[in-house]
Amino acid sequence: MDLPVDLTVLADDSLYLWAPRGAAGSWGLANCLLVTSGTAAALIDTPYDERMTRALIAAADRVLPAGAGVRTVVNTHANGDHCFGNGFFPGAEIISTDASLERHRCGEISPQEMQYLVHASDPDEPLGWYARDRFGAYDYTGITVVPPTLTFSGSHDFLVGDTEVRLIEVGPAHTSGDLIAHLPQHGVVAAGDVIFSGDHPAHWEGPLAEVVRACETVLALDPQWIVPGHGELIGQDGVRAYIGYLRDLEGEIADRHGKGLDAYEAADEILAAGFHPHLGAPERVVMLTFIEYHHLGGTGNALGMAELAGHAARWAHARAQVPSGA
Repeated sequence: MDLPVDLTVLADDSLYLWAPRGAAGSWGLANCLLVTSGTAAALIDTPYDERMTRALIAAADRVLPAGAGVRTVVNTHANGDHCFGNGFFPGAEIISTDASLERHRCGEISPQEMQYLVHASDPDEPLGWYARDRFGAYDYTGITVVPPTLTFSGSHDFLVGDTEVRLIEVGPAHTSGDLIAHLPQHGVVAAGDVIFSGDHPAHWEGPLAEVVRACETVLALDPQWIVPGHGELIGQDGVRAYIGYLRDLEGEIADRHGKGLDAYEAADEILAAGFHPHLGAPERVVMLTFIEYHHLGGTGNALGMAELAGHAARWAHARAQVPSGA
């Protein structure tokens, strides 16, 4: 993975983007937004492991005034790549939604479970191979999950010095507890994983219509710039294109559900037909199809994260040249 040495200035030397990059289809490289005003600072989302978080802290130290530090952390949702770094900001108030706190308690994969999947699971099984291939750069040892200390439903506003930050609950969409962060003075919205840029998205809750609704909430704020959870900074046209992608996929899945295909067959057929082939991580379409099938009815209980990842891994593994024991 490619970790930035410094932060990118987005607005008036008071808004900074931390944007690690990797190969197309990478997992875990989430964008983080540092908001500063005077000696006050807040961080929207924290990185996935200690190495990444230490690199972000070092970059922040280069731009923060003497004596300043991150006293407020916002988690856009409870996925580990947006909150496993919380514990490296001791004493900070951590803000998220009530639903996100509940997801912390049940529904998320822990650092210990990720460490096992990546380093101790069977590499000859699709999920074990996939975990090593996509997450092998991360070390989850020493990570203690620190959940939100302040939660809300609906909306919550706070100040970072003189800078207003408006938090708006938009879940269930990517997860049950999503929020977006609007900085009206800067014309910026940090969208978390409601929006992906450059790759097929991963969503865990859905249905896709609810992700569309969340994206439309972003557009209604009329921002100049949108920080997606993963990928390059985009404008409103980028959000509209993403909504088009979601609606295209929703229609493709509904069509195959109506024809009686099972979820895996439907996803395989959609991808074989060349669905948005320029995007990375096509196996995520398999996950999205299983989720959408659940909401369309007739598939029993919703699948957990590991089960969804297992279906995606099965599809990717079948198309990769994988030596035994890889």
